[in-house]
Amino acid sequence: MALSTQPYKGARDFFPQDKRVQDYIFGVLRNVVKKFGYQEYDAPILEPLELYKAKSGEEIVNEQTYNFTDRGGREVTLRPEMTPTVARMVASRRQELGYPLRWFSIPDLWRYERPQRGRLREHWQLNVDIFGEAGLPADHEVILVANNVMKSFGAKPEMYEIRLNNRQLINYLMKDYFGFNDVQSVTLCKLIDRMHKLERHVFEAEVDALCSPTQKSEDLSDKVLAILFVKNIAELPVELQSHPTVLEISKLLELLALSGVTNARFDLSIMRGFDYYTGIVFEVFDTDPENNRSMFGGGRYDGLVELFGVEHLPTVGFGMGDVTLQNFLESHHLLPVLHPETDVLVITVGDVYEKAQPFMSNLRGMGLSVAIDATDRKLDVKLRHADKKDIRYVIFVGDKELEENQYPLKDLKSGNEEKHSAERLVSIIKDFRR
Repeated sequence: MALSTQPYKGARDFFPQDKRVQDYIFGVLRNVVKKFGYQEYDAPILEPLELYKAKSGEEIVNEQTYNFTDRGGREVTLRPEMTPTVARMVASRRQELGYPLRWFSIPDLWRYERPQRGRLREHWQLNVDIFGEAGLPADHEVILVANNVMKSFGAKPEMYEIRLNNRQLINYLMKDYFGFNDVQSVTLCKLIDRMHKLERHVFEAEVDALCSPTQKSEDLSDKVLAILFVKNIAELPVELQSHPTVLEISKLLELLALSGVTNARFDLSIMRGFDYYTGIVFEVFDTDPENNRSMFGGGRYDGLVELFGVEHLPTVGFGMGDVTLQNFLESHHLLPVLHPETDVLVITVGDVYEKAQPFMSNLRGMGLSVAIDATDRKLDVKLRHADKKDIRYVIFVGDKELEENQYPLKDLKSGNEEKHSAERLVSIIKDFRR
C-alpha cells in the first residue's frame, strides 16, 4: 500500500507559495514589535510537562497537550503555548536582566484539538511580553502593539474590535458581589468564557442551574445576567462603576483613545482561558459577520515567574496565532500579491553552462535572484515550467549573447522579447520588482 501524501491531521505543508505568505506575515510582525523596542528570543519545542501543570489549566494539560515519557523517564510535552516557557527563561536569569524587559517570539506550537477554521493542531504565534512593569502603561503598550500590528497589515478600525476586562473585577464579582463559592465561581467563569458560542436561552439556563435554591429565591441568576450583558461601563450599577478595577479599565480606555485606538470597549465576558491571568485582559475580535470571533488576546499575569522560586516580577503580554490572523487577512482582502523570490530564469542555448557562470554571478552581484535551466529539455517545456513557478522573466544565453553582451529578455506575462545588455536587464527587472 502506498504511503499517504497528506500531512499529519491539523498540521500544514508549506509549499513555496505558502511559505512566501508566512514569511510576509512574520516579516510584518517582526517589523512592528521591533519598532516598540522588543527583542526576539526562542526556546526548545519540548518542555517538562510540569511546566504546564502549574498554571496553564486542566483542559490544556489533560486534553490538548502532546505529551509522552522520554527514554529517561521524564514527562515532556510539545509546547502548547509560550508564556510558561518565557517565564521560565526570565526566572533563570532573574537578577541578570535589565527591566522593564521587552521580548517577543514567533514559536511553533502544538495542541491536540479538533481542527476547524481558525484552529489547527500546529500553529505559529506572535508572543509579546513586558516583564518588570506593574503600572497601567505596560498594559496600554501591549494593546497598542497589537493594534499597530493590525494597522500594519492594512486593517481599518471598523474591521476589528478590542474588548477589555479585568480578572480582579471578575474575582470580586464572583466572591463578594454575587456570593458564589469556589466551585460555582470556577464553573461560571468557564461558562462565561464560552457564552458567545451558546444561544442566549441556553446560557441563561446554565447560569440558573449553578445557583443554589436559596440563591434562586433571591433571583441571583437575574442579577448575574443583568451585569454580564452590559455594553459599557456606564451601564454597570453605580457601586461597581467606582470599583478600583473598573476605574483602571476606564483609564486604560482613555489612554487608548489618546493613542488613536478608537475601537476598544469594556466587555465583562472576556475571561481568557488560562489560570495565570491576574489583572487586565483583552481580546481582539473580527467584526466580519462571517467570522465574528475572537482572533487573539492577552493580559497581565503577575504571578507566573515566581513559581520558579524567584522574587515577584509583574508581567503583561499577548499571543497572536498565525491561523486566525491569516484568515482575517484573507477574508478582508488584505494580503498583497506576493511574487516568487526568483527574479529571472537563465536558459542556456547550447553547451555554455560553464561560460555563463560569470554572467550569472554578475547579475547576482547587481542584486538579482537568478536561477538557471541547463537541462536538455525542449524550450517550450522549459518556458512552461518557468511559468508554473510564476517566474516572469527569462534570459536566453548562448555563445553569441555572451560575446556581444546582448541578451534576449522574454516577459512570460506579456510575451514581449527584447535584447539588452546585462546592466539594462538588471534595471528592467528591478523596476518590475519594485
